[in-house]
Amino acid sequence: MSHILKGLVASLGALAAVAFAPAALAQDYPTQPITVVVPFSAGGPTDTVARLVAQVMSKDLGQQVLVQNVGGAGGTLGAGQVANAKPDGYTLLLHHIGMSTAPTLYRNLAFDPLKAFAPIGLITAVPMTIVARKDFEPADAKTLLTYLKEKGADTTYAHAGIGSASHLCGMLLQEAAGVQMITVPYQGAAPAMTDIIGGQVDLLCDQTTNTTNQIKAGEVKAYAVTTPTRVASLPDLPTTKEVGLDKLDIGVWHGLYAPAGTDPAIVAKLEASLQKALVDETVKSRFAELGTAPVTASEATPAALTAELTSQIELWRPIIQAAGTYAD
Repeated sequence: MSHILKGLVASLGALAAVAFAPAALAQDYPTQPITVVVPFSAGGPTDTVARLVAQVMSKDLGQQVLVQNVGGAGGTLGAGQVANAKPDGYTLLLHHIGMSTAPTLYRNLAFDPLKAFAPIGLITAVPMTIVARKDFEPADAKTLLTYLKEKGADTTYAHAGIGSASHLCGMLLQEAAGVQMITVPYQGAAPAMTDIIGGQVDLLCDQTTNTTNQIKAGEVKAYAVTTPTRVASLPDLPTTKEVGLDKLDIGVWHGLYAPAGTDPAIVAKLEASLQKALVDETVKSRFAELGTAPVTASEATPAALTAELTSQIELWRPIIQAAGTYAD
């Protein structure tokens, strides 16, 4: 064999090895623990969803799926960290509806939600509830509306930061009731709930994953659920539509993402693992206790998450622009 032919064979072999390497890596994936970044504080509703799903995915993938809380800037800090992470499948993002509001809320957003990530799938859509400190004066949702029209300017409304689900719900509540309240931002849903329970602030609208246990324990006063139908775990709680707040209709969807450029074979493995987690009986029962349910298999896909994110960005843009609420 000539030197030229030997060189050509060696070059072809090297090219084949390079082409084979990503496929081999995807086939072996995962070989180390996976980190799921939750861009909100520990103990909050999104953190609860993440830890339930991560536990089952750990068993399925044969590696630990660890939850890391990176709060701040309405979820954009943690999301930005994942957007800039190595696209090897070992750093993921579990985010909620805030992914779709960030492009309008933040004038200087460092990433494009539709371009910076490889969607894996939807997880769940969580209803929200309007709750208050347990000694708040209004006895029910209808008297709450009357109260807000008279004393809304003196009422404090807690939320988990600009862009959080509780912030978005508060915007809709004020719009639907035709009032302006004193908004009190917190560094996450958990500390906001702590101050509601402690009586430091008046109102909060947050996900059932963060309010159901407190409602059942009598630690907070509950007024309504923000979805068209009642929640099975809180059957006595009326819907916002029932009490005359037709414009207040919001559920908080959650999705799982990898950084853009992640090998499609790895994304497919993660999609399959996510789908297994969502049919796990423990996950289903815990979700039910918290007033939500896993999405269907057809929704726990990259295509479904992409479609949801795209449509929700367009849905929220005019609402946020009309409210005139922005962050730097």
